[in-house]
Amino acid sequence: MSFAETLALYFSRSFVWNALIVGTLVSLCSSLLGVTLVLKRLSFIGDGLSHVAFGAMAIAAVLKLTNEMPLTLIVTILAAVLLLGLGRNAKISGDAAVAMISVGALAIGYLIMNLFSKSANLSGDVCATLFGSTSILTLTNTEVWLSAALSVLVIAAFVLFYNKIFALTFDEEFADATGVKASAYNLAVAVIIAVIIVLAMNLVGSLLISALVIFPALSAMRIFRSFRSVTVCAAVLSVLCTVLGILVSILGGTPVGSTIVAVDIAAFALCSIAGKLTGGVGK
Repeated sequence: MSFAETLALYFSRSFVWNALIVGTLVSLCSSLLGVTLVLKRLSFIGDGLSHVAFGAMAIAAVLKLTNEMPLTLIVTILAAVLLLGLGRNAKISGDAAVAMISVGALAIGYLIMNLFSKSANLSGDVCATLFGSTSILTLTNTEVWLSAALSVLVIAAFVLFYNKIFALTFDEEFADATGVKASAYNLAVAVIIAVIIVLAMNLVGSLLISALVIFPALSAMRIFRSFRSVTVCAAVLSVLCTVLGILVSILGGTPVGSTIVAVDIAAFALCSIAGKLTGGVGK
């Protein structure tokens, strides 16, 4: 069977289209806020919340919930709100708060799985949760629709509040002085990030989620300089890398999450070279 015939065979399968749809939406959502997080030097929040999501998934697994997403989503959102509050505490700096919550959630999640899980392959379950698994290829229609609905909400929120997000990204104090409720919008951004983290769990695993947020933004910044151009470029790169990563994973039998991240790294390298050759562009 030729490569074209093999590819056509896979594209005739509904699970491939489900994976591509969810992967495209998740990568698009991740890249939109990735630029803001990188510019505000808050990209580590994604890493911290991903560890919280792992802990929540461990609890859901022990409780034998048929759908882990609702519990994971609620716990991760609460953690995002808590992180925002601790980050403003003079006694606990923002990075220290992230470290406390992320490491604590990771340790407690693994401890709970060891104490209460009756799985015959505990190490495999943990590895799949941390680094991603083939669950993206076994999504049900309900999971696809739920992911699509949450993704649409994230994209709609970004588009509607684009100007506010832009203002908060570059000068939060000025935005606050002009009437923009910085604290409220920061809270909204934290909640949106939490939703993105939960959506990305099935795609790349909790330890690799930050790659979807950071790499497309950094790659776009190698070529473009304006906020809008970087955001658009990051979105396009993120979607292309995810689609290519999923296809390579399916055809080559490689881990989905790791393959997507590897493609993102390759894209970053190419963009860095292109940026050096062209000197970057102003728009």
